[in-house]
Amino acid sequence: MLQDQAHGLRRLFAASKTRFVPVVSNPAVMGAGVLLEGLCAAFAELNLQTLVVDAGESSPAPSELAQVELSNCIERLSPRVSYLAARGLPMRYINAQGSAASFLEALAAAAPEADIILLHAPAAELARVVALREVRPLLLADTDPRSITEAYAGMKWLTQRAGLMVYSLLMACHPQLRVATRIAQQLHSCADGFLGAVLRDWACLDPRASQHAPLSPELRHLARELLLAAPPGAAIGASSDATPLRPVRSPVHAPLAAH
Repeated sequence: MLQDQAHGLRRLFAASKTRFVPVVSNPAVMGAGVLLEGLCAAFAELNLQTLVVDAGESSPAPSELAQVELSNCIERLSPRVSYLAARGLPMRYINAQGSAASFLEALAAAAPEADIILLHAPAAELARVVALREVRPLLLADTDPRSITEAYAGMKWLTQRAGLMVYSLLMACHPQLRVATRIAQQLHSCADGFLGAVLRDWACLDPRASQHAPLSPELRHLARELLLAAPPGAAIGASSDATPLRPVRSPVHAPLAAH
């Protein structure tokens, strides 16, 4: 069944334009790099090329050449994965309306072979890039209450500032931990009750597992859902629009710890 679905997705995406997947960085998650690697592995199983644009709070700073020739700053990590160090780089593309959406156009031009552009960045920067775009942000978390607070805060920021209402969640923990289910249910409840948003799906990835361990069905499903939620070229094609950010209506209220 999974092989049939994967084959169908390969055919669907074979001649498509670039898809954009925003990932909300979470400084409280220690295994964030492993989560991104797992997601890239799931995309690679579909024969898709992924460009990881790493603009998180603790990510490497971009090369001085990034403003001159972005393509020369992209590093090939594997046959299916490329990497761009980009901490703070989205903010260099802000226009007079406060939008940094042109950053997507620059990335697409710099990596035309990429099927997926995965932008890992803080919620405040993502909001300036993807406001009102047709994308589904991916939240990161683990079982630490601080990471749950950060994930909810990122969801609230993007909901109120960028108008994004549907989310996915990837957690750094063993899939069989009961607390993982409680955390996902808690974020789902808070999203619906306080923000009017939806946590559509979630998966776990054990950061201590072997790199050669097979991917879980839940992670494969999450990757497929993120792709299906990102129409080809939708975010990039609309990036010339100067969409103003919405004002935040109230301070962030973090959900209670799940355990």
